Amino acid sequence: MTSNAENSARQWEIASSTQAADRLCEELLETARRNGFEEEDLFAIHLALEEAFVNAVQHGNQCDPEKTVSVCCTVTPEKFDITITDQGAGFKPDQLPDPRCPENLCKCSGRGVLLIRAYMDQVEYNAKGNRVRMVKFNQSAGKPHSGSAGMAS
Repeated sequence: MTSNAENSARQWEIASSTQAADRLCEELLETARRNGFEEEDLFAIHLALEEAFVNAVQHGNQCDPEKTVSVCCTVTPEKFDITITDQGAGFKPDQLPDPRCPENLCKCSGRGVLLIRAYMDQVEYNAKGNRVRMVKFNQSAGKPHSGSAGMAS
């Protein structure tokens, strides 16, 4: 059921709320699933999306209901490519304290950027620090899927 429109860039402007982010996250994961991403990649994408949306809603937009989060995503059988932009002041991702340092181990936050970088294949922030682009390449792209040879999705 994969359509050509699904493989082109799609854009959303969502409310700056965890509920709106959760709904879009589920839609994006289902699109990745329909494009042949398997569970290991879906787990990585899900984790990165949750962290990026939390960062945009809570840290970027400060949970301000007047602000929105812009999302642009392209999903193909080869890759999941998403850009998430908040309306906040931004931050310097390279200046974040390392959450693996002993003095930061018990802190409740500060691990999102580390997790995003660990689970996605490419991660880029804009100069302002209010936009992240994340790419995950499909590990199973080009490999035959058991039971699905010759079948259209």
